[in-house]
Amino acid sequence: MKKFAVVGAGAVGCYYGAKLAQSGRDVHFLMRSDLDAVRRKGLRIRSKDGDFHLRRVNAYGSTNEIGASDVVLIALKTTGNSALEKLIPPLLHEQTILVTLQNGLGNEEFLAERFGAQRVLGGLCFVCLNRIAHGVIEHYGHGTLSIGEFNRPPRARTREIVDAFCEAGIDAKLVRNLITERWRKLVWNIPFNGLGIAARANVAEVLADERLHKLARDLMRETIDAAGALGHRIPLSFIEKQIERSWPMGPYRSSSQIDFDEDRAVEVESIWGEPYRQAARAGMSVPRMETIYALIKGLTAKQQSG
Repeated sequence: MKKFAVVGAGAVGCYYGAKLAQSGRDVHFLMRSDLDAVRRKGLRIRSKDGDFHLRRVNAYGSTNEIGASDVVLIALKTTGNSALEKLIPPLLHEQTILVTLQNGLGNEEFLAERFGAQRVLGGLCFVCLNRIAHGVIEHYGHGTLSIGEFNRPPRARTREIVDAFCEAGIDAKLVRNLITERWRKLVWNIPFNGLGIAARANVAEVLADERLHKLARDLMRETIDAAGALGHRIPLSFIEKQIERSWPMGPYRSSSQIDFDEDRAVEVESIWGEPYRQAARAGMSVPRMETIYALIKGLTAKQQSG
């Protein structure tokens, strides 16, 4: 696995790609709005773990320029998934691996249907990041990465990819059930990303407000119950762990809240819609999840139309 390509060079793609490049990996970034700035000034990561600056970055305006790669890291917002049908083919050779670092549910299935299930892995990013300027990423905390195969047990290649991230200073681990891990991440994303939009509250404000705090916990419980009904068992003690890890985030705004605040498309269906639909098909009553999905769907539709 010599050549890595990053598709979706926002905060997540730039951060993990830059860490790999800093460690000596051959990393190539597909960039759009940041392309000129990164070509001129490089890529800067500001982090409590230590700032660094990649002065020379392999940055391109098309995947045709990047060409066939061994590992493709997909960090594109799920609202842009349709673009992957044209972006991915130039990056493929017979053994190319596709690793989606995207939020929510349904992304592995999307890739498998179009490019072959045998290529597909998923990665769960537990990290607080924002892009604060062209070519500048602010890392506020966390950064763990969980990687697994899509509907398969881990392989040698899974371990090799995990090891590449570990060598880059990322706390990466191999997971045996990727979809269970996706539900574990949703236990945080559904309430905190959701309340960031519906209540216009950052993490600190959700935790400090008695009613919002309770609602966040109730949404976590519903998410865990829905996951359990679908065969993905998560202990209820996980709720307290998620609350504990949220306190140090302070006034952090989730990526969904930032997208909404800046009038960009929000990943409504992958984070709230698909989990709700899967829970409903499993016969689960999830009224709070249904309500926050409806609220966010309505608010984002109104914003996009107005």
